[in-house]
Amino acid sequence: MNIFQRQRIDFPEYKYIAGVDEAGRGPLAGPVVVASVILKQDASHEMLDDSKKLTEKKRLNLFDWIINHSIALHIEVVPVEAIDNLNILGATMYGMDACAKELTVRPNLILFDGNKTPVDYQVIDLRGGKVIDYDCLSIIKGDSKYACIAAASVLAKVTRDRIMVELDDKYPMYRFKEHKGYPTKKHFEMLEKYGRCEEHRKSFLKGMKSKGD
Repeated sequence: MNIFQRQRIDFPEYKYIAGVDEAGRGPLAGPVVVASVILKQDASHEMLDDSKKLTEKKRLNLFDWIINHSIALHIEVVPVEAIDNLNILGATMYGMDACAKELTVRPNLILFDGNKTPVDYQVIDLRGGKVIDYDCLSIIKGDSKYACIAAASVLAKVTRDRIMVELDDKYPMYRFKEHKGYPTKKHFEMLEKYGRCEEHRKSFLKGMKSKGD
């Protein structure tokens, strides 16, 4: 059974199912990116899966396919400042909440990857301005179980990787293009040599001086 079949079998009563997932909780630098997607009901692609299981080339191909086979989507970039102010869990929940609220088609069900949903979950219907309680579920490893969450994981991952490549142009000494901000040996070597920059998460690197100190 593939992730499209499982979604249809497990939730047959729901017409519009939104998947929400994030990329970038673990890195030392850069934003956390959250995406939400409602796929067309007849959408199907044999390669769609948890973005972590896919090659970069497959993710890029799927990115365009998802855009073309969704009826609504939203991508929320939560910056480093918000991560440091809210902590990474709070920043992720903020992004997930925003992603659900900004969908232009009202979902009947929202599936969040992980083991938490935003607290007291309500969404303002953008068309009517009314506050609505939504059916929602948190699904551990949902990006490998349901198509809409897998699609959201791909959008979030590709978007975040592109942001880190852009940051590499601004801060070439850190080699963000190579490690995307994750805590690799090379990244720690560059931090030891140059200190942290504005795109590093202070809350993840407590006590480390900034570049130029």
